[in-house]
Amino acid sequence: MPASTVNLRELQAPLKARYLEHPEQAQITCTARSARSDLTDPLHCEVALDAAPGVTIRSGAHAGVGGAGDVPCSGDLLMAALLACQETTIRMVAAAMGIELESVEIEAVAAADLRGTLAMDREVAIGMTAVDCRVRLQVKDDGRGERARRLLENAEKYCIVLNTLRNGVEVRTDFKVESI
Repeated sequence: MPASTVNLRELQAPLKARYLEHPEQAQITCTARSARSDLTDPLHCEVALDAAPGVTIRSGAHAGVGGAGDVPCSGDLLMAALLACQETTIRMVAAAMGIELESVEIEAVAAADLRGTLAMDREVAIGMTAVDCRVRLQVKDDGRGERARRLLENAEKYCIVLNTLRNGVEVRTDFKVESI
């Protein structure tokens, strides 16, 4: 793979200058919404993302809880979000550091005990109990591997999804039910 064709420092310089001058402009939101789908099918749904108008993601229940296994489940999408963030962050950090990537392979695997979500055992946690990420990079050799080590440290440091999962975040839910 050739060196990055994007000058990341040049691309981000005006953004960083603007955020220094106006920190409030660095505050963003990422929004997903329910998309119209067949409400008679309890095993599938569609999600729309504000960042990609016109694009919907079809998801469904995991086969282990009765789903058909024909589309990604929400756990798959969570791992896809983690992997996408990690790979993009690695690529961006490598570009900023002037490191040529020869290959990037990442695998994100989440473990869960489905007895919890199936309400079979109150002692079993509901949710992912572990996430393992395997990152394999090939970079142009710098002799000692020091730059590659710094690349991985910085990529972990700056990956938003990874840090959200590691550190947790408050999730607030506002339920409204209308009877018609």
